[in-house]
Amino acid sequence: MSVEGTWDLNISTPIGTITAVVYLHLANGALTGTAHGAGEDVALNNLALDGDRLTWTQSIAKPLRLNLGFAVTVDGDTMTGSSKAGRLPASKVTGHRRTGRARDVSRR
Repeated sequence: MSVEGTWDLNISTPIGTITAVVYLHLANGALTGTAHGAGEDVALNNLALDGDRLTWTQSIAKPLRLNLGFAVTVDGDTMTGSSKAGRLPASKVTGHRRTGRARDVSRR
């Protein structure tokens, strides 16, 4: 299953919905990625794809300094799952892959 592309994510947190754009790219057999949201670009770490389940970690500084862990299921151009930050409650994650020529994973 290919997860490459540009994904628009919505993360439902206790402080409101946060939007982010995730760029996933397969290079030399390794999945790499970055996320853009709240005015910062961050690298995705520990990316792992097992069947339709995708996991990664990332550190953010805005709106709060947090280390996040994501676990999502990918079904075609749709992503659903959760994000967890330490002892905080899990946040619901939904996403949709941008389709057509607008998909540009090399920008970030």
